[in-house]
Amino acid sequence: MKQHQHIYIDIFAGCGGLSVGLFNAGWTGLFAIEKNKDAFTTLKHNLIENKKHFLWPDWLEISEHDINELISENKEELESLRGKITLVAGGPPCQGFSMAGKRDKDDQRNKLVESYIEFIKLVLPEVIIFENVHGFTVNFKSQKGTKKYSSYVEMQLKNLNYSVNDEIIDMSEFGLPQKRKRFILVAMKNHDSKEVFNVLHDKKESFCLLHGISCKTTIKDAISDLERKCGEEKSIDSKGFKAGVYGEIQSKYQKLMRKDTEKKSQVDSHRFVNHREKTVLLHNDLLEKAPIGKRITPSDGYVENLNRRGVTVLDSTTQAPTITSIPDELIHYCEPRILTVREHARIQGFPDWYKFKGKYTSGGSRRKLEVPRYTQVGNAVPPLFAEQIGLALLEVLSREPKK
Repeated sequence: MKQHQHIYIDIFAGCGGLSVGLFNAGWTGLFAIEKNKDAFTTLKHNLIENKKHFLWPDWLEISEHDINELISENKEELESLRGKITLVAGGPPCQGFSMAGKRDKDDQRNKLVESYIEFIKLVLPEVIIFENVHGFTVNFKSQKGTKKYSSYVEMQLKNLNYSVNDEIIDMSEFGLPQKRKRFILVAMKNHDSKEVFNVLHDKKESFCLLHGISCKTTIKDAISDLERKCGEEKSIDSKGFKAGVYGEIQSKYQKLMRKDTEKKSQVDSHRFVNHREKTVLLHNDLLEKAPIGKRITPSDGYVENLNRRGVTVLDSTTQAPTITSIPDELIHYCEPRILTVREHARIQGFPDWYKFKGKYTSGGSRRKLEVPRYTQVGNAVPPLFAEQIGLALLEVLSREPKK
């Protein structure tokens, strides 16, 4: 391992959104930890096999791993990394903290915060990036007198002599076409972590200018070249389905996302859902009668036969609401359908060369075990933002350490 390289480890890596951004920012990965096979398969295909991005140690199999088993079985190997790892990045699964979900204080996934801290104690990196949902900063209602999880993480890191700062970041201010708010924490051993946020905000306009995009990207900017009217053909990975083909590039954001892809190739994961006739009629009703850009519920009475918890008809002139793992919450701005996986990925800032693996969707009890493509995208850290924070970290690390 070369000493001059900025080496990072991605834990709770999902399908690799954070790692894509760090790759684009010039970081070098050592390894990535992800428990789910579906998500890891996507990361492996793109970043390990295709881009050769990870060095990967001999003592760790290139496969999906559970962080608790890794800590238990490889404690000595992890401790041997002290002084060699610049960054540990990632955040535990967010579903137990999400304000949009059940917010169960007993959700077992919440305990992975403790696993995260244990991993940090073993490796002791120079820098830490921790990402989670906005709800991570909010106490559970039934927990009187207890500190919120974000305070616990900050206290533990400060006890390890890290400088710790955090912010709630709105991704729509950093070139992403969605109003996605996330808790971002940065901890540093030898620098003031507040500097990272200062650089991040100061450089967002120059970053977007360099990449030829606007800091306020609209939905139309993001996906208008993927509309069904641009053409379709038989899906190469789903029998009985149609997949979209590329239309003409209509924005600089599309040009950026399509870099290193071939126009004539079928767009990865751009498979259209085979909606039933009554569903198409419902979507047409929503396009005609529902207020655009506003989440509505069945009780609002805009349309009949709406059996979804909530739905938003996208406003092409602004940003989307937060992309989640539930695809039928968003309706295309001009076509009577939900979005494809690739359209979700565009809104998350994944480049089109990044190919997603596994099933498109799962249902019933399988949802507890499988992480299909829609879920992989919805759970990811947006790569376009991850690249910016990766660059901000490198700039601060290049400065003289604090005394």
